[in-house]
Amino acid sequence: MTSKTPFFAQELKKIRVAAVQAEPAFLDLDATTELACELIRQASEKGADLIAFPEAFVPSFPNWYESLWEGSLSRQFDKRLFLQSVEVPGSHINAIAEACGRGSINAVIGINERLPGTTGTMFNTQVHITRDGKIAGKHQKYVATTGERLVHGPGQTGHYNNFMTDFGPVSALICGENSNPLAQYAAALSYPVVHVASWPAYFGPFVPMHHVIHTASAGLAYSLKCFTVSAVSRISEEYINAVAIRDSVREYLTDLREQRKGAMIFNPLGQLIACGDGNDEDLLFADIDLNDVLIPKMVQDTAGHYNRPELFADLFRRD
Repeated sequence: MTSKTPFFAQELKKIRVAAVQAEPAFLDLDATTELACELIRQASEKGADLIAFPEAFVPSFPNWYESLWEGSLSRQFDKRLFLQSVEVPGSHINAIAEACGRGSINAVIGINERLPGTTGTMFNTQVHITRDGKIAGKHQKYVATTGERLVHGPGQTGHYNNFMTDFGPVSALICGENSNPLAQYAAALSYPVVHVASWPAYFGPFVPMHHVIHTASAGLAYSLKCFTVSAVSRISEEYINAVAIRDSVREYLTDLREQRKGAMIFNPLGQLIACGDGNDEDLLFADIDLNDVLIPKMVQDTAGHYNRPELFADLFRRD
C-alpha cells in the first residue's frame, strides 16, 4: 500500500524571489511583452524561483488620470490602452508563459486585460504562471480605484487570489487590495508562503505612494505570516513626455523619476529585508527560507485558530 506524501511533510524550501521594478514600454504591447520575457530570463538565470511584476505592467497602468483627469487626451490614451491590451488566452500571455517554462520559474504578472473578441470592458488582472509554463489562473482586481473606474470593470474572478507552486501556495493582490481586510482573509485561507503585491508607478501628489506600499506590505506580511514581495513600476521619460501637459505635472513626475524608488520585500514579521530604492537594476532579489513562516503562523493564524469568522457573519447580512 502506498500513500501520497503531504506537501508539507518535510521542511519547507529555501528559495529566491525577484521583484520587478522596471519601466514598461508605454502602451506598447509587443515591446512590453518582450521586456517581460527578458526579465523572466534574467531572473531565471540568477536562480529565482518566483518573479513578481507590477500592476498592469503589460502594456502600462492607466496612471494618466492622476495627472490629466477626464478629457480628450485621456480618452485617446484609453483607446490606445484597449488596442494594446492582453487577451487571456492569447499570443502575448502565451509568450510570457512559455518564457516561464524555458526558465523554469513561477510568475505573477500584472496585465491590462481585455475580453477576447470584444470592443469594450477591460480588467486590471494578475495572471498566475507555474514554472512548467502553464497558466494556473488569474485574479481580476475586485474594485477599480480612482481613475481606473473609467476603464476597468469590477473583477469577475471571485475571491480567488492564489495558486499552488512547487514550493507552496502563492497569493497575490493588486495595489489597494493589499490593505483590504476581506481580500487579506481570502489570501490567508490559502496559507501562502509568499504573497505578491503589485503596484503602479505612482499615485497622485496627495498620497505618499512608497510610504503606503511599505505600510500596507509590512502589515500584510505580518498579518498573513508570509513573505511579501512588492513589485513597483518606475516612471519612464516616454511616459512623462506623453502625459505632462502642465509644468507642475512634469516637475512632479520628474522628481519622482529621479528619486528611483523601487521594489520591497518583507519577511513574515513585516520586517523589510530588501529594498530597491536608488537601485537602477530592473530586478530586486532576496533569498528566503520558507520555514520562517511556521513559528509566526503558530502564534497567529488568521485563517485558523486566531480567528472566529462565525462571530462576524452577521456583519454581512443585508436584511
